[in-house]
Amino acid sequence: MDIILQTDRLLLRPLEISDATDLFELNKNPNVHKYLWQKPEQVIDESIKIIEYVKRQYKENNIGRFATIIKETSEFIGWTGIKFVNDHVENGNTNFYDYGYRLDEKFWNKGYATEATQFWLNYGFNQMNIKTINAYTHAENGASNRILNKCGMNFMENYPDKDGVLWKWWQMNNPK
Repeated sequence: MDIILQTDRLLLRPLEISDATDLFELNKNPNVHKYLWQKPEQVIDESIKIIEYVKRQYKENNIGRFATIIKETSEFIGWTGIKFVNDHVENGNTNFYDYGYRLDEKFWNKGYATEATQFWLNYGFNQMNIKTINAYTHAENGASNRILNKCGMNFMENYPDKDGVLWKWWQMNNPK
C-alpha cells in the first residue's frame, strides 16, 4: 500500500517493519495500556507481529491502522486509522469499520488524536464511502470518549467484554 495522507500537522502512512522499534516503545508503556487490556508488550517481536497483521489487513481490506508522524519533526507518535473488523466479534458485531488510535504518552493532550480522528472520519466517509464507522473505548477512558464525542461520533451503549470490563460503543453514519 503506497499511500501517504496528511493533516495540518501529521503524516499518515502505512506501518512498515522499520516502525517496530517505535511501536514497541509505545506498546510497552503501561500507561498506554491503562484503558486497553493491561498487557504491555514485553519483546519487540510482538510489535513486529502487529505490523505483519496490519500489512495483511492492507492487502485484504485496502485499509488498516497507519503510522502517525509529526510533519515538523518526523517523530512517530503512534498509529491512527480505520480497520475492517472481521476477525472477532465486538459488542455482538463483526464485519464493521472501526476507527481507533494509540498515541505515545508524550504526545497526549496536544490535539493530535482529535486532528487524526477528524481526518479519518472524513476520509472514511468521503474517500472510502463507508456507510457507518464504529469505535469502542474503555468506559473510564475519559479522554478518548471526549474526543470521539467532540468529533461527532454518537455514544450508542455500554457493554461488558468477556471479563466483565465495561466498554462504550460509538457509531457515526455517513452524513451524505
